[in-house]
Amino acid sequence: MTEAAKKYVTTQESLLEFESIPLEDRNLAVSTYEIIARSAAIYPDRPALSFLLQGTLEEEAVRFTYQELLNKINQTANAFYELGIGKDDCVSMLLPNLPQTHFTIWGAEAAGIVNPVNPLLEIEHIAAILNEANTKVLVTLAPFPGTELWDKAKQLKALVPGLEKILTVDLGNFLPKELADAFTAEREEFLSEDVLDFDSFIESFANDKLINGRHIQPNDVASYFHTGGTTGTPKLAPHTHANEVTMSWQMNTIVVINDGGVALCGLPLFHVNAVMATGLSVFEAGGEVLLATPQGYRTPALIQNFWSLVERYKITYFSSVPTVLTALLEQSTEGHDLSSLSFALCGAAPLAKELAQSFEAKTGLKLVEGYGQTEGTCASSCTPLFGERPVGSIGLRLPYTQVRIVNVDDNGKFVNECATNEIGILAIKGPTVFNGYKQASQNEGIWVEDGWLNTGDMGRCDENGYLWLTGRSKDLIIRGGHNIDPQVIEDALYKHPAVAEAAAIGKPDPIAGELPVAYIQLKENFDCNKEELLAFATKNISERAAIPKAIYFIDEIPTTAIGKIFKPDLRCDVTHRTISEALSAKLPADITTLIKVENCKQRGLVTTISTHKDQLVQLEDIVSASLGGFALNIEVAAL
Repeated sequence: MTEAAKKYVTTQESLLEFESIPLEDRNLAVSTYEIIARSAAIYPDRPALSFLLQGTLEEEAVRFTYQELLNKINQTANAFYELGIGKDDCVSMLLPNLPQTHFTIWGAEAAGIVNPVNPLLEIEHIAAILNEANTKVLVTLAPFPGTELWDKAKQLKALVPGLEKILTVDLGNFLPKELADAFTAEREEFLSEDVLDFDSFIESFANDKLINGRHIQPNDVASYFHTGGTTGTPKLAPHTHANEVTMSWQMNTIVVINDGGVALCGLPLFHVNAVMATGLSVFEAGGEVLLATPQGYRTPALIQNFWSLVERYKITYFSSVPTVLTALLEQSTEGHDLSSLSFALCGAAPLAKELAQSFEAKTGLKLVEGYGQTEGTCASSCTPLFGERPVGSIGLRLPYTQVRIVNVDDNGKFVNECATNEIGILAIKGPTVFNGYKQASQNEGIWVEDGWLNTGDMGRCDENGYLWLTGRSKDLIIRGGHNIDPQVIEDALYKHPAVAEAAAIGKPDPIAGELPVAYIQLKENFDCNKEELLAFATKNISERAAIPKAIYFIDEIPTTAIGKIFKPDLRCDVTHRTISEALSAKLPADITTLIKVENCKQRGLVTTISTHKDQLVQLEDIVSASLGGFALNIEVAAL
């Protein structure tokens, strides 16, 4: 181990030693604003934020030093203050990844509360979030070809009664004047007394200090992040300044963002992963954030040019999800100098062992797996950069974050602690765990005990302190890192006159991690086919990602003793179907196999594929080739 590694968490023992110093003695900043102000005082001329509009090799990045970043944040906060934003007032943000997105996040937190919103949500869902947040100011895009955010903003003005002002960011400002003029020449006149141009409006305000005279306190609310999936009733998770400050510092104790390093941000800044892992934690370490196009990893050019951009900008690390790693594996690294890369962080969805091993072998960099949730500000555990990184584990808990594996009763309340390697509910508590959703009625059943959040995930803790997820007690479907509430699918299907029972679950997928499917029990004397139900679901589910990819008819939906739908049996069934389908394309007719899927007390869902002893080696190769991309526990055994 290097001397540098000794400064960071590497094992359970070093974690406990790390915690021997009380958190309050760590001299953390009081607020997110102070984090950036501290770095600006130490590194005023160092690059803090860079931006690529297209992700091509020809373009020059737009750059802001730490002093320039702080100046913009001051101006933005002062502009919000002028618009009536005080400590308890909310600025909502409907933006892609732009420098102004960062100005808005940290400026709004310095003036009041920021509410980043997923621009891809349906308008009704966005309006519900803004109304729940009591939004007074919205920051979004000006009219621009190929974008629809201005159209949504116009609708929101009518749907959100408390919305007073809209600030618009003009993408034309990043283009050469002749090209910008061509794009904007025929657009509607949109500016008015209530609709202002972001850049020109903030420019008139002081850039050297905050004029609101506010003394931000650690327990002041800094942000409202929406959670609960891409559909259904919005939940707003309030984060305090202390939550976000601690989170940014914690990340630098276990994954290590080098002083002066460069973090590529390709995930969206409406999500805590991008804001914390490739945002505030980088600023806390004195590094540089490279915003790689407004749409991030959704931009084809970014994926195609990724390794060239790593070489050109000396990128130190990037955060991703499994689908991004899969796409990057298809891009050749040959001839590229990747020596600047230290590691890549992967989270949001389970990571397949085959994918992890292939990615590390191809790139030569370390792959670090993190786990967390919006309710915990971002991350709760991570595999340590300088420690053991067993594939499939979500690593060690972060310093000062408490994690327990517990058994709970039918009401979700604590019964007893689980033993080492015993599966139970994963519960978290600590300085980054929120105090509950903004709407009090949504807090029922989320605590196993006072302060201990029920994550809804099942897992175990091994003898070395490493955490392993084995399934979910809550039924969210995670498609490509995005949460889908199965109730949205089920509620739509129940509207069909032939449906008696409906259960939506995630089907394993090598690309997306999971895809939504539905099991249907028909009413007696009713008949319909799968195509009819899929068409009905498509018509009645507004969120495209939630539309089921398959319908499976079943004689009787399994239930518990008290009549609740029992989804673990359905997950076993859909896993069996998926594996059978994937194997059938590769399996020679002369190989006999037996597939068994069951819930293991220690490992969760486990699939065993058996064959005759003399065909074992051949079957192992076929399983690796056809099923290696799935994040599943698969074993090959002799009959």
